[in-house]
Amino acid sequence: MQSAMTDIFRGPRLAFLAAKLLAFAYLGYLLFYLAVEYTAAAQKTSPPFVLFAMDAINLFIHEAGHLFFRIFGQWAHILGGSLTQCLLPAALLVVTWRQNIHQAPWPAFWLGESMVNVSVYIRDAPVRQLKLIASGLIHDWWWLLQDNLELAEPLADGVLVLGLLVCAGAVGGGVWLAFRRHRDDTADDTMPLPALQRRRASRTAADSGGMPGWEDSSSA
Repeated sequence: MQSAMTDIFRGPRLAFLAAKLLAFAYLGYLLFYLAVEYTAAAQKTSPPFVLFAMDAINLFIHEAGHLFFRIFGQWAHILGGSLTQCLLPAALLVVTWRQNIHQAPWPAFWLGESMVNVSVYIRDAPVRQLKLIASGLIHDWWWLLQDNLELAEPLADGVLVLGLLVCAGAVGGGVWLAFRRHRDDTADDTMPLPALQRRRASRTAADSGGMPGWEDSSSA
């Protein structure tokens, strides 16, 4: 009976694993685009739709950040757009990590992409060639760095590299978590019911607590 149930679930689980890996492969392609083409051509070519959609969301969050930080003074008001654009996905990453670590790669990739987007804005500070949402607006990073515009390039490089590393971590971590879940689910099929219940309870507690540890199957 248990062998029959194993055969029944094996196909859907393999398909689910393949779907996850395909999704992370696409994120890998987006990471390649961010690293190779996005910085130099962000305003000259049409990026992949997913990046376009993410940047549209980032823009709304950016502008909301300006409004929120306005009460803290001019400097915080100007910085608040880029800061909020990164803080919101970072907060979502922390919450997701604590509640269900298997979903954490998605906000992690958003955080990294948002940082890459901010790096483009920083790099543009000395030349101010990016098209803003309306004429007459202040270029945030030109204003913030106006007395030290030579810092724009190294600062942008640092933010870019950090953003790409976060994206790479999201892709790599997502692949690892997908295989981990598949391995655990496959192992569940061969375990006695009482041991399976204990294992699943332990795994749920570990995942919701943000602990990526492997459960010890020897306890069965």
